[in-house]
Amino acid sequence: MWRKGVLDEEDFPLECVSDHLAEKDTVVWADLTAPDLAEMQQLADELSLDPLAVEDALEHHERPKVDRYPSHLFVTTYGMTMAPGGELQLSRVSVFVLPQALVTVHNADFDLEPVVKAWDDNPDLLAFGSKALLYGLLDVVVDGHLACLQSIDDRVEEAEDRLFDARSRAGHDIQRETYELRRQMTGIRKVVLPMRDVVDTLLRIAGHGDPAHSDPDHPFQQTELTERLRDLRDHVIRTNEWNDGLRDTVTTIFETGLSLANANLNQVVRKLSGWAAIIAVPTAVTGFYGQNLPYPGSGTTWGFVVSSMVTILLALGVWVAFKRKGWL
Repeated sequence: MWRKGVLDEEDFPLECVSDHLAEKDTVVWADLTAPDLAEMQQLADELSLDPLAVEDALEHHERPKVDRYPSHLFVTTYGMTMAPGGELQLSRVSVFVLPQALVTVHNADFDLEPVVKAWDDNPDLLAFGSKALLYGLLDVVVDGHLACLQSIDDRVEEAEDRLFDARSRAGHDIQRETYELRRQMTGIRKVVLPMRDVVDTLLRIAGHGDPAHSDPDHPFQQTELTERLRDLRDHVIRTNEWNDGLRDTVTTIFETGLSLANANLNQVVRKLSGWAAIIAVPTAVTGFYGQNLPYPGSGTTWGFVVSSMVTILLALGVWVAFKRKGWL
């Protein structure tokens, strides 16, 4: 609990939340990690949360969104991290925003330490109440999205560098890597694309309010954090544009890799065809002289020399012709 922007109390029982909210100039943050239905119902009774929002908080496949209820907002978003092995990890967090309280519901894989640090680093914002807490949470989440995209961007650049390296292509399946990158960016798009609607909705509420809910005590009815939300919106737009640009780049790398593979295959086929033609010449000559019929020079030394010279000259001529055409 913060009182007038200063941390006042920690680790108090859940049933004390409503008591603290009855006090003036207080902001309460309640955090539930992987709660069951009973814990969520206790919190809902304590804070008069909407049953539909409580149900959504327990779902595992909700998309990022903002729902507005008479007494609170319900926000769903996803934190994003890149595992050491390059695997993308998503962790859902649901947020209830009341005029004097913020409630976060998430699984154990969502790390709240950066969020708490962001709150501690900006104590002046805490005077704005739960709005500031939500902004700090979303800012950290979007920064995590950008960090993952930076990691993928580095991998895309490495793939571009290896694209025309024949030795690297022989030792590394670049097509498989680009397919994996594209799959990850598809997963990122499912998260970052709805975030623009989330921030736009919060920005509209912060800047203009909602005629359907004109309660002055409703969270985000005022506009102190409008400028910060606009900055957050710019970050979200950049995230979407960056992800789309990387998807296009990866698609180009994938298609270029296929074109290079086809060109390399054509080159190999041309070389094999050229050598097959060269070998076919002496085979034809020796086959002709090897028939069981008399031929000019049969059984004589000069006949052997002539046949050998014909074989060598014809094979050499075919080799020179293919070499000039670039087949060999």
